[in-house]
Amino acid sequence: MNAINSISQFHKLLSLPAPLHPLVSVINLAQAVFLEDEIWKGFINRFYCVALKREAKGKIKYGQQHYDYDKGVLSFTAPNQVQYLDLHSMECGSGYLLIFHPDFLLRNSLANTIHQYGFFSYAVNEALHLSAEEEENLIAILDKINKECAHIDKHTQEIILSQMELLLSYSNRFYERQFITRKNNSHQLLAKFEQLLEDYFHQNQNNGLLTVQYVAGQMNLSPNYLSDLLRLHTGQNTQQHIHEKLIEKAKEKLSTTNLSVSEIAYALGFEHAQSFSTLFKKKTNISPLAFRQEFN
Repeated sequence: MNAINSISQFHKLLSLPAPLHPLVSVINLAQAVFLEDEIWKGFINRFYCVALKREAKGKIKYGQQHYDYDKGVLSFTAPNQVQYLDLHSMECGSGYLLIFHPDFLLRNSLANTIHQYGFFSYAVNEALHLSAEEEENLIAILDKINKECAHIDKHTQEIILSQMELLLSYSNRFYERQFITRKNNSHQLLAKFEQLLEDYFHQNQNNGLLTVQYVAGQMNLSPNYLSDLLRLHTGQNTQQHIHEKLIEKAKEKLSTTNLSVSEIAYALGFEHAQSFSTLFKKKTNISPLAFRQEFN
């Protein structure tokens, strides 16, 4: 797998002059031209990217799925994610890319907290849509970062990092607003989620333990986006919902069938009965057998 290891290398691939700062860059998309290069057919980059774009077109592939690059205005990618670009369909349009290497965050609290921003794991088709005023706010921040890159001194890192944190805080606000304003759509997704869990256990085809990745894939969402959506509307993430459904189904089988604990564990997708018993006791403060005896 090819890798884009530096900001400077990325600039060259976009036919741009050398970056002003070795670890941070704000790129004007209107000035960028993607060079014909084999690297686009499969690569990972070593830096974070925040893309604020207008009238951009093209296809980006994450894993085995294609996403339209023109969906949404603001999108995020984290380092070391596998990407594929259909270069012949790419049109940069206008907008900006903020790219920064993880090393730039070292010795700053953002190095530890940036992982809390779930949108860096969202797929492109789950990008953030902005109002004109919101766009202007973010462009002003990007402009300040770009100006700081032009004159590097002992204050540069601190000032740029403070602007980055401001941008990420705004993005958090905008995503929560987007979840809420799409309330009807969110309710449909929640209903689909509940039905998907119900169908999985109803089929009882011993397909293995239900996972967050499987559920998110069936809903055409990234795992982080689905968990953030569920947490905002229900207070629980995807894994917690799956565990609740597992316990619910386990209680049904313990109270209405003569299946052994091992048989129930296997029917729910567990490879080992002990794993099932451990989860059941953790969630209910009682073992499966004790629950059956108490219930009877």
